[in-house]
Amino acid sequence: MATKFNLGKLSERELKALKRDVEHELKTSRARTIAAATKELQDAAQKIAKKHGLPVSEILSRKRKSRNSPVPPKYRNPNDPSQTWSGRGRRPGWFREARDKGKSAKSLEI
Repeated sequence: MATKFNLGKLSERELKALKRDVEHELKTSRARTIAAATKELQDAAQKIAKKHGLPVSEILSRKRKSRNSPVPPKYRNPNDPSQTWSGRGRRPGWFREARDKGKSAKSLEI
């Protein structure tokens, strides 16, 4: 099924064009696959909804709890109260500076 090419005989311009065409075809092929899978899922959802006597929209529109819900701030910059930090992720510069100057994390808590 795969056609063999002697890539060594192609110029740089031809190779770049071939690469561009292949990348485009890969994207198009993936989009077709996703569309087919989506259609299959929708058909299955309709079948299940009908079996249970429910509208599909009610089944598919269920609210899910967000994984990345915001975390309330735990620390506040004493020099600029508008700057806060939840204690997660990278430490902000003001927090590191305060710690370097001898302040404890406890003293920066809200």
